[in-house]
Amino acid sequence: MITRTLLAIVLLACVITAIAVVHARHQHRQLFAQLTRLETARDELNIDFGRLQLEQATWAESNRIDQVARQRLEMKSPETADIVVIRP
Repeated sequence: MITRTLLAIVLLACVITAIAVVHARHQHRQLFAQLTRLETARDELNIDFGRLQLEQATWAESNRIDQVARQRLEMKSPETADIVVIRP
């Protein structure tokens, strides 16, 4: 009688352990898939960030700023006669 009870307890423990292992592997696969998706999104964001940094550097070049100031704002360098030096 005691051996049957002990056998039933061991069998039940084995079934519960097997179910726990299956659950843990399933959860691991789901988390790994999520990690892969997040890494892909991170890589795409890094590419976009690099592209935006390059674009910002292009827009901030002094030649570009000078060109926009002359064309759109109709700005020009002052003539020598128009420059006034103020000394303290």
